[in-house]
Amino acid sequence: MERWGYNMIRKATVADAEGIARVHVDCWRTTYKDIISEKFLTNLSYEQRTKLWVNNISRKNDSVFVAVNDDEKIIGFTSGGNVKLGEYQGYDGDVTSIYILKKFQGLGIGKKLLKRLFTEFESLNFHSVIVKVLEENKSCHFYEAMGAEIIDSTSIKMADDNLKLLVYGWEDIST
Repeated sequence: MERWGYNMIRKATVADAEGIARVHVDCWRTTYKDIISEKFLTNLSYEQRTKLWVNNISRKNDSVFVAVNDDEKIIGFTSGGNVKLGEYQGYDGDVTSIYILKKFQGLGIGKKLLKRLFTEFESLNFHSVIVKVLEENKSCHFYEAMGAEIIDSTSIKMADDNLKLLVYGWEDIST
């Protein structure tokens, strides 16, 4: 468990699934407000995301960490695991999500979450890592500031939207 100020980062448990789901849905609704259709965002469900996170936390190949405040309320999270087989040769790990509630952004929580996930990756012998980000997502600047470089871009369809997905990579997370 890592403490900073009045907050901490810890490994997630299944009991955290509902809190993670709330942060996940709320972040999607703020982060992707003008990027993904409003209908899609409105239809996101805390219940469905809770089930997804129970499953994700239970899988032994996934690593999930939460940032909590003094009241143990989840204010952010990150997750990751192996790069999908056959994807991005030379890369071991995949940051599959990192979300922080809007009012807690810009406080260094994302940096601490990412570093904690990288520490976990190193313990799994992962040395190079990717993250996929929608091009219009302002977090692209965060990944660039954390040393990631664009290694690929592709188009994806989400709901009725055709979007550009950027793939960032860190060749060596130990540096």
